[in-house]
Amino acid sequence: MSLETLQVLKKLEKSPTFSVTAAASIIGKDSAYAKVYLNRLKKRGLVQKLQRNVYTVHQDPLIIASRITWPSYISLWAAIRYYNLTEQLPTVISVLTTSTKSRKAIFFANTKIVFRRIRPSYFFGFSKIRIGDFDVFMAEPEKAVIDAVLLKEISVSEIYSILKENLGALSVKRIQEYVLRTRNKALAKRFGWMLESLGHKAGRLKAMTYKTPIPLDYARPALGKKDAAWGVIVNVG
Repeated sequence: MSLETLQVLKKLEKSPTFSVTAAASIIGKDSAYAKVYLNRLKKRGLVQKLQRNVYTVHQDPLIIASRITWPSYISLWAAIRYYNLTEQLPTVISVLTTSTKSRKAIFFANTKIVFRRIRPSYFFGFSKIRIGDFDVFMAEPEKAVIDAVLLKEISVSEIYSILKENLGALSVKRIQEYVLRTRNKALAKRFGWMLESLGHKAGRLKAMTYKTPIPLDYARPALGKKDAAWGVIVNVG
């Protein structure tokens, strides 16, 4: 590897991902030349192309996942695991975004990164965390479990188990505030029942409930005792 290439790579690695324009600025050439240059580095395995006009020289999928499309943040199992709320090792990194231009999924460093579009009104409850030398956009722990139920990506039975084992490390107040912010009545019913059954007052959520019963766990048969107060069929495993 030439000294010039090494110097370019050192500059490129200062960002989780970079564009053709950024590369052109570093090598002091126009974008057309930069595309050819990056393609050469890609063939040598020194640079990876993630999607159109998005490249990286890094290997950690957590570092680059929330930097592929904008705006976005990591949530669901990957975030739940990051906060040690589960011992399960996720095989997928779920990235939530309001963008319509992102690919649905990419494979990177033996990891599948999935992009899930959500409503702009659901795009909140995340912050910057530090992984290595970089800022990563990650759901707050309370929002990660809410996203899981809101998007029906993880069974309510599993989320209930996570809450039961970790509620002391979570903010019950924040959970209720975030559920209210979504204005999703089914979500309010499910989290209201779970919080109350675990010994916490959830009266703020009860105002959003309605009489027609829904399965507490959408991933299981709607069989079980009806809880009239919350309008759910208690079918958690």
